[in-house]
Amino acid sequence: MYSIILPTYNERDNLPLLVWMIDKYLGAANIQYEIVIVDDGSPDGTQEAAKQLAKIYSEDRILGLGTAYLHGLKHAKGDHVILMDADLSHHPKFIPQMVAKMRSGSFDIVTGSRYEGEGCGVYGWDLRRKVISRGANFLAQLLLRPGVSDLTGSFRLYKREVLQRLVDSCTSKGYVFQMEMMVRARHLGYSIGEVPITFVDRMFYGDSKLGGSEIVQYLKGLLTLFATT
Repeated sequence: MYSIILPTYNERDNLPLLVWMIDKYLGAANIQYEIVIVDDGSPDGTQEAAKQLAKIYSEDRILGLGTAYLHGLKHAKGDHVILMDADLSHHPKFIPQMVAKMRSGSFDIVTGSRYEGEGCGVYGWDLRRKVISRGANFLAQLLLRPGVSDLTGSFRLYKREVLQRLVDSCTSKGYVFQMEMMVRARHLGYSIGEVPITFVDRMFYGDSKLGGSEIVQYLKGLLTLFATT
């Protein structure tokens, strides 16, 4: 079974559509799944929405947690774990492709790539955001040489035991966390496959922000990884 962990904050309006899309595409591919919703104390009623969805789709299939991300992993029942954003920027239609990639290549991790492969891309970002993202990815590739085209993406499929070991070994938070996961995976000898995806910045509800503090945090984390790995 595949456990899909959805970290949420103020995603009440996005959550019902995302769950419906997951059920549609994974059901069509005959993939057994569960959804673990990890909410970070949303004031907009996201937890209540998760409870209603559990009643609709079965409480065995949807688990709502009002606790930390690591708690979500502890509650996940699947042998494989999918991490994705809950704001509709990651389309569930790519999950069957990621599952097929892992099965065909016996990969430990399959990551969605916005930068390599036919049909990949980013939509909804202005030129500044695209330049920052490309620049950050290029700098990380230059310094860390991870062998992965998209270091900061968060749409990934892991074997459960691999994810647990990586989470236990990582110390970063925020944007740097996803990057450290791939760097640690390479050092531990895990195999990583890639599937081209499209990333759409917050389709309907909510705001997506990237400020100076996030950029500084990323640069500090990058230099720390360069010095310690």
